[in-house]
Amino acid sequence: MTQPVRVAVVGLGFVGLPLALTYAMKGANVVGVDVVPHVVDEINAARSHHLESYQGKNLAEILREQIEAKRFRATTSYEEAAAEVNHYIVTAGLPVHNGDPDLGPLKNCAQTLGGVLKKGDSVMIRSTVVPGTTEEVLLPILEEASGLKAGVDFYLTYCSERIAEGRAFEEFIHMPLVLGGINEQSAEIGKELLSFINETEVTVSDIRVVETAKVIENIQRDVNIAMVQEFARFSEAFGIDTFELIKVANTHTRVNLLTPGPGVGGFCLPNALYYLQPKARELDVALPLLQQARCTNDAVPEVLIGMLEAALQEKGKTLAGSQVAVLGMAMKDFSNDDRVSPVHDMIQLLLAKGVDVRSYDPAVPTVYEHKTSTLEQAVKGADALFLTAVQKEFAEADWAAIANQMADSPILFDTKNRISRELPSHATLIRI
Repeated sequence: MTQPVRVAVVGLGFVGLPLALTYAMKGANVVGVDVVPHVVDEINAARSHHLESYQGKNLAEILREQIEAKRFRATTSYEEAAAEVNHYIVTAGLPVHNGDPDLGPLKNCAQTLGGVLKKGDSVMIRSTVVPGTTEEVLLPILEEASGLKAGVDFYLTYCSERIAEGRAFEEFIHMPLVLGGINEQSAEIGKELLSFINETEVTVSDIRVVETAKVIENIQRDVNIAMVQEFARFSEAFGIDTFELIKVANTHTRVNLLTPGPGVGGFCLPNALYYLQPKARELDVALPLLQQARCTNDAVPEVLIGMLEAALQEKGKTLAGSQVAVLGMAMKDFSNDDRVSPVHDMIQLLLAKGVDVRSYDPAVPTVYEHKTSTLEQAVKGADALFLTAVQKEFAEADWAAIANQMADSPILFDTKNRISRELPSHATLIRI
């Protein structure tokens, strides 16, 4: 590929921004496009809440360096980007509302992008989508809006995004990738674009295979977690340690059990089944096992509240009127992303049952009425606490001191296997 690569990354969220900066660090000229003006303003001011880092630098430092080097800038204008680039990578999300994927934002993106496409441009979709979306939905929109023919006048590919938040830069470079193109030339161009930053082999396959593979990669983890949630309930009833059970089982080289927690969060795993279902319904294919796994994971917050109520009753307390600290709002450990976090469901259930909830997460910037600004404010006088996501402050916390700040006979629920067993005698630790 002739340098410098000129690429626009459309959508500057948890995937798009580090992807854009990875291209910039590798020497590409990059324009980031996002429809939200304040997001663009913050990025151009080199401000970011992302917890990503690479080679000793956090994302904000990398962002500042790339802006100063004039290899990256952000804009809300597709027209500005079109004047400077000939490759587009789309990372716009596909939100799910009540179990139904909303293709609206992605369609709008394709419509606007089509209006600025030039002959010879390439478009790569890196959003997680309903299988079939690239060819059946986006391709016709791009062709109609541009007046160009896909595969002849412009090139269209799909590449599944596989990064884990917190490891984005490293995984954009070292995670094996799969790619599908609408024709051979599209695939060749897409592979070159990926290989500019990725140092592994890129597997090329049918677009529909790649789209479906991305969805089932996430679903298999959702099913795995649902399975270990059931193992956890068995372990609790049997009086054995769930985390020790999983550790021992995983010594088998063909076993890879994930760990239970307060539920399954994030934008990917909880939504994966809902991306597959529309095509499955169209094809009249039933997915009972996958649906049951999703129901199992959705039910975890309510299960945990039932355990809390039983533990409080043993202490002569009631759930209604109790004070409960919830530590960790993020959808996963060491993240500032609380989108689709099961902790929100748990808090809403607690509030509905008359519990005084005080949450705390030093990494999540979102403000909530129940959210406190310090750990002490959250735990002081609490009858119980839940550790629901690990942040650096929690990993280094003195849990005995925290227990001593709580009410008489405090109960500490550890969903992350992080709370020390060395607690005051008046405190009860429940690992779940």
